[in-house]
Amino acid sequence: MELIDNLALGFGVALTPANLGFALIGALIGTLIGVLPGIGPIATIAMLLPLTFHLEPVSGLIMLAGIFYGAQYGGSTTAILVNLPGETSSVVTCIDGHQMARQGKAGSALAIAALGSFFAGTVSTFIIAAFAPPLARVGQSFGAPEYFSLMVLGLIAAVVLAHGSVLKAIAMIILGLLFGLVGTDGQTASQRFTFDITELSDGIDFAVLAIGVFGVGEVIANLTRGEESRSVMSEITRLWPTREDFRLAWPAVLRGTGLGSILGVLPGGGATLSAFAAYVLEKKIARDPSRFGRGAVEGVAGPESANNAGAQTSFIPMLTLGIPGNAVMALMIGAMTIHGIQPGPQVMSERPQLFWGMVASMWIGNLMLLVINLPLIGIWVQLLKVPYRFLYLSILLFCAIGVYTIGNSPFSVLVAAFFGVAGYIFMRLECEPAPMILGFVLGPLMEDNLRRAMRISSGDPMIFLNRPISLGLLIAAAILLLIVALPAIRRGRQEAFQET
Repeated sequence: MELIDNLALGFGVALTPANLGFALIGALIGTLIGVLPGIGPIATIAMLLPLTFHLEPVSGLIMLAGIFYGAQYGGSTTAILVNLPGETSSVVTCIDGHQMARQGKAGSALAIAALGSFFAGTVSTFIIAAFAPPLARVGQSFGAPEYFSLMVLGLIAAVVLAHGSVLKAIAMIILGLLFGLVGTDGQTASQRFTFDITELSDGIDFAVLAIGVFGVGEVIANLTRGEESRSVMSEITRLWPTREDFRLAWPAVLRGTGLGSILGVLPGGGATLSAFAAYVLEKKIARDPSRFGRGAVEGVAGPESANNAGAQTSFIPMLTLGIPGNAVMALMIGAMTIHGIQPGPQVMSERPQLFWGMVASMWIGNLMLLVINLPLIGIWVQLLKVPYRFLYLSILLFCAIGVYTIGNSPFSVLVAAFFGVAGYIFMRLECEPAPMILGFVLGPLMEDNLRRAMRISSGDPMIFLNRPISLGLLIAAAILLLIVALPAIRRGRQEAFQET
């Protein structure tokens, strides 16, 4: 009964004309950046963060959330039609989706991707509504030691689930922790790593770092690659799948939704990992694995359902515990702190309109995306004909304007440019920047909780082992580290990421 009352409150917030408008704007922008390769949701949300200064907190978060899960829908369109993934989570959709398009089944593939995404988004939003309140109640019993241990677990999970080298992921987290220390120490008022630069005394602004690494860095990387050749778009004939397509697709949709919902909650999980894992699962359990790569419907239905489920359940740890599971959730926490909202379990009790309004808007946004995507496929594909050399100028302009408006300081633009070059170097070195962002967000919180725990225990570090929840979280972190260090697991992890 309480759940129904809370959802009624949420729909009352989400169905106001203003919030419906922001949900639609988020869905449209999300689909657009999902279609256009090289402009992901992380860069877009980072660029739009300064805009949320002027919006109500719930309106800003509804729009940013719409961009995130809207990008999962849009990415499948170009992956299927022109074999060009607009979003990283759509890379696996290219494998069988484009093969279906070449066989004249483009409409069927697009419809299955959209319907699977809608089903997964609807179910995963229900999971948020059902499981977030009890998790928040558990979170309210957390003290400083438990929060510190939880953040340690989150960072280690981000290492385990990051693509590529574990050593590089650890290095990126440490780099993020160090960037988070820049500025004035809140306890002693001493300057740390400011190098006598006055503008750094308040620390590095999160939006400046994010826009630099993901926005400017991505532009530099795309320009160095040059214009990519684009496949000829297949003609869309039949838009509705056949009965046989539905028979093969619906079990894959259910499996993808379940797998994505679980992986999305894990720190370091989310849409991309869910899509890759779903494709590997479908291929492993198929009676005839040789069909995959030649236009298997399950190769579209499973990953597309999983990436949407993973995208939406990744909101659970962010909304209930204040712990970002991935880089996008770190940006969402940045948007909340811009409005003076401290993310954590207290959000649900202190600001129920914000929490339940966001949850209700996800159902509305998913319905909007279903309507937006199928009829407007032709329009989205036409955008692919715009050369990137014209797009990047507008992207850089938006980045510069967004960064400047944060503090009305040209220095912020220079810092963003510095991080843009750093982001490009990270890409060249195959160092995934997402763990650095998590380290940057969690670093100051970890330091604060560590200091508070030490004050409570009069400097005795055993406080982290004497409290059952804290001890359990640290044991889980140690097990994760041990698992990833085992040679067999390390080989399996590399194979999973190389499967596609």
